[in-house]
Parts: sequence; structure tokens; C-alpha cells
Amino acid sequence: MRYAVRQGIPIRSVAIPNGPVNRNIAVEEGLIRRMVCTLLLISGSLREGSTNTSVLRTVQAGIGDEIDSVLYEDLGSVPPFNPDHDVEPLHPAVRRVRDLVHRADAILLSTPEYAGTIPGSLKNLLEWLIGDAHQGSIYQKPVAWVNASPRGATKAHESLRAVLDYANAFVVEDACTYVPVFTASIGSDGLVSDPGARDQLQRAARTLGKRACSSSP
Repeated sequence: MRYAVRQGIPIRSVAIPNGPVNRNIAVEEGLIRRMVCTLLLISGSLREGSTNTSVLRTVQAGIGDEIDSVLYEDLGSVPPFNPDHDVEPLHPAVRRVRDLVHRADAILLSTPEYAGTIPGSLKNLLEWLIGDAHQGSIYQKPVAWVNASPRGATKAHESLRAVLDYANAFVVEDACTYVPVFTASIGSDGLVSDPGARDQLQRAARTLGKRACSSSP
């Protein structure tokens, strides 16, 4: 989580309730700091005009102040996974994506289906993440996905679930959603224009953020 600082609020003016500490509030250096949940958004497509990437850009554009988001756009830079190369110094693209995962509270994916499974580039990325043994890795990280394919792409998402289960990621089921998006519904700004679809996307992202960053047990 990152801190969004509300300047000029002395500690004595804020009532801190009894009971469990709320993870979304921290007191430090005489200021009240609100901890903001961070989602890492990963598209499984390398296409310039990818619907899946547009879906995640739409999430990012409307997510609101309570959740921060980072759209990962370097999928094509990640080298083929080779266990022999999973040593220091890591390839810069691998280092960067692992660092992004470490800093994120949760991961939201959107992927097309290629040849009856997830794209090889996304599978390759996930293999590099599975090889990461550092704190904050994909292990037990809350994850969810948006299935935006009008054709269903069921095999891709079955494959995605299998890989995420193998990685021991925590799939947040109620944040996984099916929102079919057609190319015609992408506006000139690169965002989904349909209000109903936009609402569904934001609900999914907020559900994932709430599950990842909630102070509840």
C-alpha cells in the first residue's frame, strides 16, 4: 500500500477508535495518513488495439481515490523463461515486473484466448512470477480476472486458473467477472464506452481491492 497524506491534521483532532486497527489508516509524524490499496493490472495481449488492454485502462481511469492502479505494459519485453537465468542479476524486464508485483496488494488480469489457452507471452510472464521466492511475490497474492471475450474464452480462463492455482495465488472468486466487450464499444480515447460495462468493471476492481486491503479478518 502507498500513503496518501492528508496534510495539516494534528493527531489530537482525530478520534482513534478502540478495537482492531484499521489497515487503511496510519498515524505517523503528527499526520493522519490514509493507506491506499494498489492493484497491478496485467493484460495478456500484445496487440496495439487490444480490447483486453482497453478494459484495464477503463478500470484505471475510473477506479477512484480509494484504490491506486498500475497498468503493466511491458509484456513483450520479458525474455523466455529459463530457470538457468533466474539468478542475479535478473533481466531488467523481469526485475521490473517482479518489483511491481511486490508493491501491489492484488493483481487484476484480462486476457484473450489463443489456440485454446492463454497467450504464450502471458504464460511466460507467469512462469517468471512463479519463480520469485521473495516476500510480496504472487504466492498468496489476491488475484482476479476480467473475461472480456464476446466468444467466452472459457479455455483461456480455465488455463489461467490452473496456472494461478499452481502459483498458489489467492483467486478472489467474487471479483472474477465476465464483461463481453466488442471492438465497436471502445471509444476514441481507448476506453470502454458502454456505461453498464464500465460499472461492472469498476465493481470487480473495487471488490478485489476491498478483499486485498480490508482490515477485516
